[in-house]
Amino acid sequence: MINNDNLKTARLVIDEAFSKGNYKVLYDCFPPTFVEHQFGLHPSIEGLQSDIEFLRQAFPDLRLVIESMVADGDKVWVLAKARGTNLGGFMGPPNGKSFEIWVFDLLRFEGGLIVEHWGSPDRFALLAQLEMLPQKEQARR
Repeated sequence: MINNDNLKTARLVIDEAFSKGNYKVLYDCFPPTFVEHQFGLHPSIEGLQSDIEFLRQAFPDLRLVIESMVADGDKVWVLAKARGTNLGGFMGPPNGKSFEIWVFDLLRFEGGLIVEHWGSPDRFALLAQLEMLPQKEQARR
């Protein structure tokens, strides 16, 4: 069974919080007890907001574009393209490099709210495109 409300909520978080910095939607879409499973992210709404703020500071032009969403019962799977430019500093000073990576997310809902999140951004591609991986000559040393 497809729950269109869950699809709308998932889209709202991506379009508003991540792409526009409208963090109020987080408090409308997540209960205070939600569980974060993605490595390195904070396990609270305030922490999630802080994580998104960090990304938007490092990449002020950050945009996530949903390529595909699938809902089944209480779960929504999202495939999105994330794009941005390192203008605010990420793992060091800004270098002006841009990236475009795939992001997979799984959201579990209860009562119309996101109660669990698992995410898998292509972090290796992110670091490669931002030229933050050792180059061949550096790796040989």
